[in-house]
Amino acid sequence: MNRRFVAKDPASSAPRMSSPATMHEQLSLLNAASKRIGSTLDMFETGRELMDVAVPRFADAAGILVQDRLLAEGEFAQRNIDGSVLVQRVAVGVSSATLDEYADAFPVDEVVSYASWTPYARCMATGNPILYPRLGRRTSEEIGRFWKRGSVSRVLEGSSFLVVPLKARGRVLGFVIFTREPESEPFDDQDVSLAEELAARTAVCLDNARLYNRERRTALTLQSSLLPADLHQPLGLTIASRYLPASDLVGVGGDWYDVIPLPGCRVALVVGDVMGHGIRAAATMGQLRTAARTLASLDLCPAEVLFRLNRMSQDLDATQIATCVYATYDPVTRACAISCAGHVPPILVRPDGKTELLELPSGLPLGIGNEPFERRELVLPHDSILAFYTDGLVESRERDIDEGIGMVRDLLAGGRRNLEELCDLTIGAQRPGHERDDIALLLARVRELGDDDVVDLLLPPDPRSAARARAFVRATLDEWRLEAVVDTVELMVSELVANAVEHGSGSVGLRLLRGPTLVCEVTDRSSVLPAMREAGSEDDTGRGLYLINWLAHRWGSRQTPKGKVVWVEQLLP
Repeated sequence: MNRRFVAKDPASSAPRMSSPATMHEQLSLLNAASKRIGSTLDMFETGRELMDVAVPRFADAAGILVQDRLLAEGEFAQRNIDGSVLVQRVAVGVSSATLDEYADAFPVDEVVSYASWTPYARCMATGNPILYPRLGRRTSEEIGRFWKRGSVSRVLEGSSFLVVPLKARGRVLGFVIFTREPESEPFDDQDVSLAEELAARTAVCLDNARLYNRERRTALTLQSSLLPADLHQPLGLTIASRYLPASDLVGVGGDWYDVIPLPGCRVALVVGDVMGHGIRAAATMGQLRTAARTLASLDLCPAEVLFRLNRMSQDLDATQIATCVYATYDPVTRACAISCAGHVPPILVRPDGKTELLELPSGLPLGIGNEPFERRELVLPHDSILAFYTDGLVESRERDIDEGIGMVRDLLAGGRRNLEELCDLTIGAQRPGHERDDIALLLARVRELGDDDVVDLLLPPDPRSAARARAFVRATLDEWRLEAVVDTVELMVSELVANAVEHGSGSVGLRLLRGPTLVCEVTDRSSVLPAMREAGSEDDTGRGLYLINWLAHRWGSRQTPKGKVVWVEQLLP
């Protein structure tokens, strides 16, 4: 981007101040500076605004240089051994008479480290202005040799030359160079004071922009590190997601989404939004996302997860409020349970392309009250799409939330596109406005499982059922071409079925699911969960769970309305 600036000040028709400047002229210039410098939090734009004010009313040409690391990282650089530091020229202002030659001599975006003897380095090192009422040939040639450009000495020779530091909050950010042509009045002490005032106002605006950009970069880094890099792709669902950061004026928000694997190839889908912006909101988002993952590992129902997450959020920071929607999905039954804590409702796109706004039991946002949450259960049709999102997608100053939801439903209607294309279409329809909130979007397309994904077997409560289970496992895994894990899985399933027959009640169910891993589930009608115990040296039993714990990648158990499920998970070869 070419940031070369030619001054076209609306007040440039007024004559440039003579030296010494009158009080009225000084006040007029400072008034213009206060109105025009610092209108944005962009350091390059702030530099151009100073040029706009100072040229040609105060100087025939000017340039502003800022520490290079401040621009790139928002941090002050360590000085070199000779006291120099890398600086970058962010803007140049010239009167039309010297446009071409001055611009060629001092190009914008140039990065340089000044030698310690130069007036630029001395200005930064001392924090004091450097004034040459007239630059002689010798000095201008020395500066030209430093630059290794002959045009520099030609531009500077005979000019009045003033270098002023950019100081804010006790630190030197860079410096400003003002020059007047040989035909113009040279700078004097009054001009130096006025230049320092202009530089001081500019420096404060530059430092504000630096602090803001540093905080924004920190928050974005924090937020991106807390959001999932690669989403889990569960059995029976195709997942796509997008995250769009907030605009510069709004700041980093606290939107998040997650896909959490649950036992039995089930999955939890979570989308949340911490109210507020900045590092604090991003940090709270990370804490809530971690807490949600921890609670999901307990395999609780959605309403219980939100209830405990609400308690946790109040313990973390009682002043932070968040909304959240939490859903669990079982790919075998296609049953979905959803609970909501003050969040915008999900959208269901049915196989025929029609959309439905899922009305969920109302719940207060996280961090408010201690009321229990309710849940809604439904069976999702094959090839339907479930869309979760945050309010930044549907609400703005230009439209209310109902209108925004209607727009998103129109974009999702049809639903025959690839999920990635649907995400791009939905996000692409958002305005690039200067006050846009951040946006999280999570789409999940339902796929019906087939015989290559899941098989079931119902066994009687008979000791011979363990042998039937082994034969069933071997036949199924041979058909799925998973011979490498047959012996291990057969041994674990035999042990689980034998335990269910001996310690459980009623018929025993066996299910094999092939997803990202191989999952084996054994169900019975007893609600007593198994626990590993130390077997005595003379005991004939009590070692089965230790064997399973050694052989399985993961294993666990959970209670169901009709009893319990004990499951083992094995990595696929």
